[in-house]
Amino acid sequence: MKANELKEKTVSELNSMLVDLKTELFNLRFQLVTGQLGNTSRIKIVKKDIARVKTVLREHELKVSM
Repeated sequence: MKANELKEKTVSELNSMLVDLKTELFNLRFQLVTGQLGNTSRIKIVKKDIARVKTVLREHELKVSM
């Protein structure tokens, strides 16, 4: 997921995407603990996607306050 793609989305879309990513991260961590996770690099990717979404949300927030 690219930051440019995220900047085109609305705040509500970004918030719903953030909830989905956090849920996915929880499930991945659960699978890791139970030994069912095959691709451990997916955790890192999801964490970075969460950070990107939060960054774009913050940019929207700052743009509105100016």
